[in-house]
Amino acid sequence: MIGNIVKRSAIGQVVQAEMYDLFGRQFSGVSFVEFQADLREKNWALLLRDDGGNLCGFSMIHYYETVIDGKNYPIVYSGDTVVDVDSWSDSALSYWWMGTIDYLRRIHGKDRLYWFLLVSGYRTYRFLPVYSECFYPRFDVPTPQPIQKIMHTLATDRFGDQFDPRSGLVRLRHPAILKSGLRGIPENRMADPHIAFFAERNRTHESGDELVCFAELAENRLSRLGRRMWRKGRELVEAAGHAA
Repeated sequence: MIGNIVKRSAIGQVVQAEMYDLFGRQFSGVSFVEFQADLREKNWALLLRDDGGNLCGFSMIHYYETVIDGKNYPIVYSGDTVVDVDSWSDSALSYWWMGTIDYLRRIHGKDRLYWFLLVSGYRTYRFLPVYSECFYPRFDVPTPQPIQKIMHTLATDRFGDQFDPRSGLVRLRHPAILKSGLRGIPENRMADPHIAFFAERNRTHESGDELVCFAELAENRLSRLGRRMWRKGRELVEAAGHAA
């Protein structure tokens, strides 16, 4: 897969339709108008195409900065991220996504970014320990109170009363729901403590409920594999002509 980092304002109707078609193969419950409205709230997107030029993956991203308790936090909020089912075994999204985060970090002159994301599927949650050594919530340590406050502030600011701070879940009025063949967690995956934790914390994930998650993204705070993805991602992004 070949990636391209684009500003949201540069995504025309034709590409939006491609994105929605790919989205609709895996999710239901969101109209094209709602999809477009969600896209307008982002300011960046990563587009992935195969050798034939067909869109086979994308990730919406909103970069912004916010101040909490007097400290500035550069945030990357993950919107919809979809990869064609036939490409799930391909690691290209991981490399390109990490390269995109590093690119945004560099163009904004930051030493680290903070990843704010909602998770309704175990596959997405499983990326957190793959990428980062500093992510929450997690099974092995409680979320530190200062981190919990950041998570609650970010979720409340963006989702208002759709966010329940007691459960840590966002219940969207129009959730994207995985189609029947993709919903649920295979029994054999529950042996993974990360996946078992996600299933316990978000028992209504099959209805589209989202668990608020947070991670620190800096090269020295990544997992061993995450650092490798970060460096490879930077190489891919620079080779594609995205110079910071």
